[in-house]
Amino acid sequence: MAFAAATGSLPPLAWLIFCAAILWAIIYDTEYAMVDREDDMKLGLKSTAILFGDADRVIIGLLQAVMIVNMLLIGNQAEMCWPYYLAIGASAGLFIRQQYLLRDRSRQGSFAAFMNNNWVGGVIFAGIGLNYMNYPAV
Repeated sequence: MAFAAATGSLPPLAWLIFCAAILWAIIYDTEYAMVDREDDMKLGLKSTAILFGDADRVIIGLLQAVMIVNMLLIGNQAEMCWPYYLAIGASAGLFIRQQYLLRDRSRQGSFAAFMNNNWVGGVIFAGIGLNYMNYPAV
């Protein structure tokens, strides 16, 4: 809504940013849901961890890959420079780390993967900030 209010339209860049936000929310929410999966099943609650079942790690991995591609498209559309792309590469590395943490689907590993998303957000934020510090928008 802010994007539309500021620009008077919804260009493809706005949709890419929206999709990235949704993808990332599903990723970290599923990782958090994996922590409480057994309790949620006992209580009859629904979560993406229960919905994805044994395919949870594969689906999270696919969502992470799609998010990285989406972030690359955002960088292209927004004409970002190397600091942004370095941050996206680092985020991909953090997603690989999350897959390692999720390897045994333990509560501790799932929670650690969820918490690792703080670093993902921080790295992306830093990449955007450094991009505009070094190459101000015209």
